[in-house]
Amino acid sequence: MTAYNKIVSLVEKAENSEIEIVQAISSVDAQDLLDVLFSSAGEKETGPVASGIAASPGAASGKLCLSVDAVLNTVDAGQDAIMVAMETGPEDEPGMRWSSGIATAHGGLASHAAIYSRGLGLPAVCGITELEVAGSSIVIGNMTIGEGEEISINGTTGEIYAGKLEISEAETPAELDSLLEWCDHTRNGFLGVRANADTAEEAVEGVKAGADGIGLCRTEHMFLGERLPVIRKVLQAKTEAAQGTALTELIKIQTQDFVNVLEPMDAKPVTIRLLDAPLHEFLEDSHEQNPMLGLRGVRLALVTENLYRAQTQALISAVKERLKASGKPIVEIMVPLISIKEELKTILSWIREETTKSPIDIPLGTMIETPRAALIAGELAQLVDFLSFGTNDLTQMTYGFSRDDVEATVIQRYIEMGILDESPFAQLDASGVGELVQQAINRSKEANPKIKIGICGEHGGDPTSIRFLAKAGVHYVSCSPPRIPIARLVGAQEATK
Repeated sequence: MTAYNKIVSLVEKAENSEIEIVQAISSVDAQDLLDVLFSSAGEKETGPVASGIAASPGAASGKLCLSVDAVLNTVDAGQDAIMVAMETGPEDEPGMRWSSGIATAHGGLASHAAIYSRGLGLPAVCGITELEVAGSSIVIGNMTIGEGEEISINGTTGEIYAGKLEISEAETPAELDSLLEWCDHTRNGFLGVRANADTAEEAVEGVKAGADGIGLCRTEHMFLGERLPVIRKVLQAKTEAAQGTALTELIKIQTQDFVNVLEPMDAKPVTIRLLDAPLHEFLEDSHEQNPMLGLRGVRLALVTENLYRAQTQALISAVKERLKASGKPIVEIMVPLISIKEELKTILSWIREETTKSPIDIPLGTMIETPRAALIAGELAQLVDFLSFGTNDLTQMTYGFSRDDVEATVIQRYIEMGILDESPFAQLDASGVGELVQQAINRSKEANPKIKIGICGEHGGDPTSIRFLAKAGVHYVSCSPPRIPIARLVGAQEATK
């Protein structure tokens, strides 16, 4: 029986009282939802020309495009585009958004291309080690494929093909809505499910997917593509006057961006993470040796004092605009990359000077992304209203694995050798990273019984990880909009236990 027919049958039986609703919920698994929510590829006699990391599910065929302009020209001509690159960055955002699929030579499940693709619901394959971009072509082994030629990718299996595949678009039964509504009723009060959403479009998709709110709005993602010069002016300002001018522009832009995100999420909580911009992604001439461990997050804010003040001012202005429009904004502010209690204390004092001007109460929280933050979570919990685990970075720092490139070079080989069963970026490492998470939850609840705890890494959309996190005591998980139905299902299944 296909997943489509299985869901239809179970819902019909539950509606006719032939089985209990709880039984219907427990009889569907995550793979069933993947089968009906994402496109799939047909068989091809010649087989794949290469494989990499299955970074975002679904399948697509289209013209090979090696630049943003190539993607836009291809789409303007009414054809599908597959964007291929050695790796992607913020400047590639317009091309990625209009592509039908994305493939990169570097990166893994937590790379820029993977995270962005999952947010858009696009199939993606990353870490294709055999792939080289050479001028206007790509070279894979002994094969050369020119820009404009047909290629295909399968983001569910991690395979890339020369030529066109037959793509079966997702066929979702209407009965799935009933099943997921039952799931929501069952998990109510047990486990919330929020969306990782940075734009109005993603917020709308989150609502459509059934999100209870936004658990992670990455404000640095509001400065991609043509917006890059705005954030670069802030980061490169040499004088106080230049910085003030740049921040004024930032406030104007972010105010409208926040309005756009808050509107579709009216009356639902929206967690705004203040800027966490790894400089190597946003500056062309960044020379940091370890950019993911360097001047980013709270560290950047502490040496650029007015940065988080400006973002807070923009959020308050957006709240006022929504209230004028009879909206019901609910917002939270989250501080990223804390590892020292005094870091958080200092930043919160600056932010609170601004939030006292807000017409609504704004809870403040922080991300637990570093092992040290997990270990001192009890101390941090005394200062904030909520904590949220950024499990992508927490995994990176606990293992000492670079989330940008280690999956293709090390983790895939480890899995083949039996050293690892799964990538720890795909499924939360229960015995290592999970132990840090559990200790942090226990200590934070002991220090602050009213603390609210979430998780906003992509583990929030993985069934095995969700089960662990629910047992560990998180109040909500947050993941990319396309994975929300899976989180709603698994949350309900855990609630019934």
